[in-house]
Amino acid sequence: QVQLVESGGGLVQAGDSLKLSCAASGRALSRYSMGWFRQAPGKERDFVAAIGGDGVRTLYADSVKGRFTISRDNAKNMVYLQLDRLRPGDAAVYYCAAAHGAPTTWPSYYNDWGQGTQVTISS
Repeated sequence: QVQLVESGGGLVQAGDSLKLSCAASGRALSRYSMGWFRQAPGKERDFVAAIGGDGVRTLYADSVKGRFTISRDNAKNMVYLQLDRLRPGDAAVYYCAAAHGAPTTWPSYYNDWGQGTQVTISS
């Protein structure tokens, strides 16, 4: 099991950027694929991005492709999500999660989740 803590959320304007961080503890992060998901009020938790354990393979939701970038630093047990050109529709609580095996868009494959960080966007 790995413990995850997200940070970096906040209130920004449309068009701005944010960098979310996810700090992992408990086990070596390189053993896990990592994903970012988001959930807006009244909506389901949606996939945003994922990255393999070695940082080579990445996956993105179509809605964020070209605007968001996922990365990781296994030596620091950290995963990041760079959010650029933010839109009002990106407002949500963002969660990071850890999964065994290849990166995937399916939340049910992720065993460990953080508590989330809020991203609020003013237009």
